[in-house]
Parts: sequence; C-alpha cells; structure tokens
Amino acid sequence: MPLTVRMLAFGGARDAVGSGQVDLPVPSPCTAADLLASVCQRYPGLGAHRTLLRLAVNGRYAAPGDPVAAGDEVALIPPVAGG
Repeated sequence: MPLTVRMLAFGGARDAVGSGQVDLPVPSPCTAADLLASVCQRYPGLGAHRTLLRLAVNGRYAAPGDPVAAGDEVALIPPVAGG
C-alpha cells in the first residue's frame, strides 16, 4: 500500500527535481534507503549525485535503515561547503 511523504529538495537536488517541495508516493514499508532509491529513479538527474545526498526525516539526518512513514517530511540535502 503506498504512502505519501512531503519531500523538500535543496540546492542542486532542487534543480534536478524541478521544485523545492513535492508530495511523493512511496512504497510501504519504506526505509530511508528505499526512499532515496525511489527518488533517484523518479528524478534521473539525481542519480549522479546519489552517493553525495543526505536524507533527513522530520528534521533529523536518517541512516539508510531508518523507517519512513506516511506524513513524514523528508529533505534531500546535497553536500554543502563553507568557509
């Protein structure tokens, strides 16, 4: 049964997705790794950066095995540099 999450995309991820915010159906059950794979498949422009993207679920960085549930807010965070 599919679930829907609100996905926020920043920086280059936003460019690849074409929007800063998308309501995204994902399979249930779902982990952060499952979600990232699904998003990269849906938005092929993200594929080249997949290993560099961080995923946050409800404001916290997620490990690959962390669960993602219906209604969660998920953020795609590209690498950042500062100085």
